[in-house]
Parts: sequence; C-alpha cells; structure tokens
Amino acid sequence: MRKFFQEIKADLKFKTAGPGQKLSEPSRPPREKPRAEPAPKPRQAPTDEAQMAAAAALARLELKPKGKAPSCSQESIKNQVRRELMAEAAASEKGLPEEEKVREQEEGAAAPSVSGVYFICPLTGAVVRKDQKEKQLREAIQAYFSVDPVAASIMEIHTFNRDREKVRVGVETMAKYLDNIYLHPEEEKYRKIKLQNKVFQERISCLEGAHKFFQAVGFETKTLPVPGQGKEGQGFYVLKEEVLARLEDLKDRKEQLLSSEPLRARLDRQPRLFQPSPAAARFELPDDFYNLSADEIRREQRLRTEAVEKASMLRTRAMREKEEQREMRKYNYTLLRVRFPDGYILQGTFYAREAVSVLYSFVREALRDDWLPFELLGPGGLKLTDENLAFNECGLVPSALLSLSWDAAVMADIEAAGEEQPSSPLRPELLARVQTLP
Repeated sequence: MRKFFQEIKADLKFKTAGPGQKLSEPSRPPREKPRAEPAPKPRQAPTDEAQMAAAAALARLELKPKGKAPSCSQESIKNQVRRELMAEAAASEKGLPEEEKVREQEEGAAAPSVSGVYFICPLTGAVVRKDQKEKQLREAIQAYFSVDPVAASIMEIHTFNRDREKVRVGVETMAKYLDNIYLHPEEEKYRKIKLQNKVFQERISCLEGAHKFFQAVGFETKTLPVPGQGKEGQGFYVLKEEVLARLEDLKDRKEQLLSSEPLRARLDRQPRLFQPSPAAARFELPDDFYNLSADEIRREQRLRTEAVEKASMLRTRAMREKEEQREMRKYNYTLLRVRFPDGYILQGTFYAREAVSVLYSFVREALRDDWLPFELLGPGGLKLTDENLAFNECGLVPSALLSLSWDAAVMADIEAAGEEQPSSPLRPELLARVQTLP
C-alpha cells in the first residue's frame, strides 16, 4: 500500500504562479542524503476499492483552482494529500464512511464510561441489564409461587398491569368480594363469583394475576346451574369450605392486596472510584442512557444546533430555557462523577429525574466519616444548594462532572485538634477497588 501511494505522489506536480505570471516549475531544494531505513514489511496490494478511492482524491485535487497562490508550504500540501489518500483508501477497505474514519484517527476510540444501565432484582438480588429486568422479575415472581402463592399473585397484579387506574378499580372490586365473605360468612351467595359476570369480566378478569389470586386464597372453579340458563350451567369461583374457618387470614389477604405496590427492579448505581485523571470530564455513554438511539440523538442535536444558530437573535431567554428542558427529557439516566479535593473521582448512575439529594446521600455513603459537611459544585462552579431539584432541571444529564468542597470551618477545627487523619476520606473498601479511567 505504501509503495502504491508513493507512486501516486511521484506523479503529482505542485505549481504556483503570481498574477500575470506563467506557470513554471518551482525550484527544487537540494536533495538530502537519504537516511537508511529498515526494509518495510511486505504489504498486500491495494484493493480495487482503495484504488478507486485514491483516484477520486486525485481527481478532486486536479479540479481545485490553480490561479491563486497557495497559502501553505509544499510540504504541508503533500502531507495533506497523504492523509486524505490514506484515509479514503483505509475507509474503503473497512467499509466505513470517510468522515467517521478520519474522526476515528484523530480522536481515537474511547472506551465507554460504563457498559450499560443495570438493575437489581428485589427478590433475588440478581444484577441484570435494563432490557432483561422484566424477564428477571417474571422469573423471580414465578419462582416465588412455591413460597407464597398469594403474595406472588399480588405481585403479578400490581407489577405487570400497566394501567394503574384499571389496577386500582380491579383491586378494590376484588377486595369487596373478600370483604363480603368476611362480614357475612353465613351468606352462601357471597362465596360464589360468576365468572361471566359483566363486572368481573370488565374489572378483574382482564388483570394479569387476578385468577391466580382467587385460586391462591381458596377459591376453586366449578360449573353450577343458573336458573333460566338451561342445563349446561356456568363457571363460578366457589370458596372452599375449609377457608371459612380461617376468616382472619382472608381479611389479612384483602389488606395485603390493597396495600401492595408494584415490584420494581432497583437501579444499580454501579459505584466506581477512579484515580485522579485529566480525562474526568470525558464521557462515553452506551445507548441505554437515551430514550432515542444514540444516532438519533446525535442527528437531532446537530439539527437543533443549526436551527439555534439561525434563530438565536429571535429567541427569548424563556424560549431557550423551555427548549433546553424539552431536550433534557430525552434522557432516562445520567452518569455523574464527583471529584474530591485530593483528585479521586467517584462515579455513579442515576435516574435523570432523581433529586440532587440522592447524589448527596450517595457521596456520604462513600465517606469514611459520613458526618463531614460538604458542598457539591456543578459545572462552572455553581453550588447545588437546592437538593429538591432534579438532575435534568440542573442540566446534569446525560452526564456531568462535579466537584466536592469541604466545609472550611469544620476542616480547620479538625486540623486544630491535632488528631491524625487518614490519607483519604473515602471508605477503605472503595479505595481497595480504585481504577484508572479508560
């Protein structure tokens, strides 16, 4: 490949001319004595795609205007030609767009700050990726049926039915069925529930987990005759006789049904501690952090920047702030880093709509002495004094680097006391796992 490009460069002629002058061959500097170089490694012949890319680059050079004297030296022009040809040829060989290949050469491929967004299953403690959390919850609840089938069915009802209003209405109706049995145990009619009943169908039967709940609390399915409905009969849930001897249990199940909440996987903060690094403000985030894909976000951001540049003189401050808030809602999560005065960097993953107070608690949990007062400073040195604000309201999404500042008066008192202080305020278990930023 190198030999191929050397042959191309040998064919190029660089000419300059001033106004009114004829083009002439510039004087060549005396050749230096060639330095001995190691023999190049054998390379494969350029592919057809690489040759086509090189030819296209040369054609563009020939089309450039030659009447105006160049503003840079011949050597810089040669270097530019060399970079352009090699970038196009290599990009063609790899099947990458030329502009992405050039960017990759200039910036390098940075490793992601985190590999993704992870969650902790509240039943098993298993840590899974975002796209696997519902599957893990279903498997965990299904396994819990062998431990407590009533509790497991209640988890299904509250967790996997997305319409919260339907859940509320359905649960209240189910509780009413149980309440009637508890308050009127002698009334046989309350111990039977017609499955084709309109209210049952519209409010209860449509809920995932509802039928499992009735079976778990002691109902069984029976076909009973209905007056005026022929001899075939219809399906009913009928309470087993032995349950009547445990009516207090039935009451407890009703209260449990009414008071339960959806089972949610807990966001894994993925706390990590890094050595002091000048790369602390550089973030490479995976697609998990966005509502849209990363490519869609980048495209929208580019279009938004162009629109802002065109209309910057016509937009008021309120309009800009409203648009910025709208942009912030595109992020579900945020990756935050807190730099300590000694340079160590604490990193964690948060919901974009969580309050700043959560970050203060996260930092305190990492301290050897969690009573030490401190302040957090956002980008630009702005103090985060209102802990009730959400991260997206503070502009701390999808990532941000913050600084920690100790309370000067307290630190002065500690120093005046003359007590020996640890080398770092961070917990030893964190320091034992300190890493280097990618």
